[in-house]
Amino acid sequence: MKKIVLIIVLIISFGNNIVFSQENPEDVASVSDEFQTAYFESLKQKAILNYDKSIISLEKCLKIEPNNPNIHFQLAKNYLLLKDYKRAYSSFEKASQIDPKNKWFWVGMYDVTYETRDYNQGIIIIEKLIEFNENFKEDLVSLYMNTQQFDKALTLINDLNDKVGKSDKRDLYKAEIMQDTKYSGSEKANLLDQIKKFPKTEANYLELILLYSKSNQEEKANEIARKLELEIPSSDWAQVSMFKFHINNKDGEKAVIAMNKTFESKKIDDKIKHRILNEFLIFTKTNPKHNLDLEKAIDYFKNDKQVSVAKEIAKFYQNQKDYDNAIKYYEINFKNNSDPDMETSLLLFECYVQKTQFDILSTKSQKMIDLFPSQPQFYYFAGLANNQLKNFKKAKDFLEMGIDFLVEDKALEINFNIQLGEAYSGLGDNAKKEIYFTKAEKLLNKK
Repeated sequence: MKKIVLIIVLIISFGNNIVFSQENPEDVASVSDEFQTAYFESLKQKAILNYDKSIISLEKCLKIEPNNPNIHFQLAKNYLLLKDYKRAYSSFEKASQIDPKNKWFWVGMYDVTYETRDYNQGIIIIEKLIEFNENFKEDLVSLYMNTQQFDKALTLINDLNDKVGKSDKRDLYKAEIMQDTKYSGSEKANLLDQIKKFPKTEANYLELILLYSKSNQEEKANEIARKLELEIPSSDWAQVSMFKFHINNKDGEKAVIAMNKTFESKKIDDKIKHRILNEFLIFTKTNPKHNLDLEKAIDYFKNDKQVSVAKEIAKFYQNQKDYDNAIKYYEINFKNNSDPDMETSLLLFECYVQKTQFDILSTKSQKMIDLFPSQPQFYYFAGLANNQLKNFKKAKDFLEMGIDFLVEDKALEINFNIQLGEAYSGLGDNAKKEIYFTKAEKLLNKK
């Protein structure tokens, strides 16, 4: 009786005509002792990495049961481990022909195409696997990308985004596709459709705004930004686009509101905030009534360790020869930074010279000499200021001290000699005046 029970169990477990589930077939045998012996020997050899010997045992099994799909499957796995891809694919394929409803045989064929980078054949196999499980569509997206079938990839990405939600991997693929502008038309249509379906999904508006901006369709970009603002009034990103729209329309009041909301946002990158500030700076050049708004905007950046915003604005005005505003923003920079900045001081002193503010220049240059006693530039500005104020003795003293710190700076050396000549001229010492003017002239001729 026990013998009969054992035979029934073996038939259920290893017979090639009775299948109760589609588990990954690892354990297969036959009612015959010879089949069982060969099969279990193949498993043992495979376990100790003797794949060639495992194949020999499996071939014995095939002679007994040539149409057993599980034996072809095990053969294929051994061939794959040996990187004999042609035989591996053939064996997986043979198993699938005998039992086309077992997904693991198709998975095996897909594994071979993946290993051999035969992506076109992989697409054929994946389309079959999708019938078993739609999750395989994710692999199909990758295969479309690898075969540069970007139109099919984009359609499938949008379909998956719609049905199962977005993923980081698909987002990267989509960004790669959208680098080619020929796909932007269909993507714009898709995003417009998504906005209609999901009006509260911010990401779709942002993607569409970016696409319109890249294709120089600013009016359409602004239109979408306005829709975003209406649908999601709390959206920080809407303010970025609305700022641009208001600037283009020369509506400074609304631009200021959008700008300040952007600066307050923790979601917006600092680089974007700096870009907005630069655009507003250019706007204020022709709309000076907003200078106070610009000044207030700097407060948002006073703790920025990467960029000294006030200093950069001052440089902008200095290059425009707007020395009053340059001085104002250099001085704001000093208020926002406790540590003295030598470069900013020198730029500020140049502005004082242009505005003939020699009293201030004299006072501030002397303070900088106390802080940087070996920097000749500050002695030069102190001498220049005091010459202009007719404090010739004081000018001479600063200049004679400072010139000793000069190291290979011909332009500054020329200026020192000119100012020393001026100081001695003011003191009535014509002989020394000529000496220093002559030195300056000789240096100029050597340039």
